Amino acid sequence: MRVAVVALGKIGLPLAVQFADAGHDVIGVDVNPMTVKAVNAGSEPFPGEAHLQEKLSELVPAGRLRATTDYAEAIPGAEAVVLVVPLFVNDETWEPDFGWMDAATRSLAEYLTPGTLVSYETTLPVGTTRGRWKPMLEEISGLEEGSDFHLVFSPERVLTGRVFEDLRKYPKLIGALSEEGARRAREFYEAALQFDPREDLPRPNGVWDLGTAEAAELAKLAETTYRDVNIGLANQFALFAADNGIDVYQVIEACNSQPYSHIHRPGIAVGGHCIPVYPRLYLSTDEDAEIVRNARLLNASMPERLVKQAEGILGSLEGLRAVVLGAAYRGGVKETAFSGVFATAEALRSRGAAVQVHDPLYADDELRGLGFEPYRLGGPADLAVLHTDHTEYRALTPAELPGVRLLVDGRAATDPALWAGVPRIVVGQGGNAKAGVTS
Repeated sequence: MRVAVVALGKIGLPLAVQFADAGHDVIGVDVNPMTVKAVNAGSEPFPGEAHLQEKLSELVPAGRLRATTDYAEAIPGAEAVVLVVPLFVNDETWEPDFGWMDAATRSLAEYLTPGTLVSYETTLPVGTTRGRWKPMLEEISGLEEGSDFHLVFSPERVLTGRVFEDLRKYPKLIGALSEEGARRAREFYEAALQFDPREDLPRPNGVWDLGTAEAAELAKLAETTYRDVNIGLANQFALFAADNGIDVYQVIEACNSQPYSHIHRPGIAVGGHCIPVYPRLYLSTDEDAEIVRNARLLNASMPERLVKQAEGILGSLEGLRAVVLGAAYRGGVKETAFSGVFATAEALRSRGAAVQVHDPLYADDELRGLGFEPYRLGGPADLAVLHTDHTEYRALTPAELPGVRLLVDGRAATDPALWAGVPRIVVGQGGNAKAGVTS
């Protein structure tokens, strides 16, 4: 098949590589000429994706994968077009911002030719595929969906860093606007993906047709919103536990020993491209979902809550040297999308602290580019806030933060034995019944 992939980001490029590796002729479109240049040189434009570089080194020289900035070069004659263009959410209104996706859809529609399957993989509010993309594609192309071309929603369900593994592990969900579109989508993805056997699933791993685009849209929103709500519940338990001298991690372990309980871990922040964003996309079409809204608000409040606890212990943060440990939104991943580091640093600055940030994955200049003053272990510090559960921080000691008077461990990642004698606030642990301090 001739396949076009629109947007060669951290999901789109591995998808393009997967399709090419399955034997198809793939061309990627991206608005960034530097990304296109890197791909055509067989070089990964971003680090950290397992097996991406080795596959690029094989597929690009073989002529199976190439990239362009020109839709006119990529779209005409493609049997399948897959879009993975980012969808943003307004931080103030929580409303989706379709700017980039609208632009990509218009450009695609200008060059759409009969017989093409168009698949959107970007997570969308329920009803978007049918109510927004279908009329836009039809109006601009002059073609009719269901006869001239076919439209499907098939959400990506992968994590950056392990995209190829996840593509094999999880069923590929599809939801089309017609029976023929569903048939075409099933044929395409079965010819482009391979699936690991999984005995834990109610039916064989593979392409799962959910019957409608709306069902597939809701499935992606629901599986991610569930995680945010679950973490919100864990954080609620953690706050209560800390106030009452209880170790919430023992409680969660005990609860989850029963097969109907699956409580997640609490933490200082929920970051990344997905979990903080998709509940807001869900709320854009179901504004009565108070459970979803309250969980999102609670999770977003955790940096402020923990910094306020630190202020209660130290009396004042004015003029103190505060170090935030970890800029990445999760351990081992060099990515700051919706990372809690920004809210944590702001909560410290608003109380007069001088804030520096450390992250083993980021160079000093990269941290400065994010708006932070870099910190190097061994420099003086009064207060440390562990934001990211990098493996390197598990063996951290007070000696590496000379002068530290308090550690706020927002991930329960440090070793209490190594911090004997130094007060610690550990999210969800309550050595001190009111402040959650252990030593």
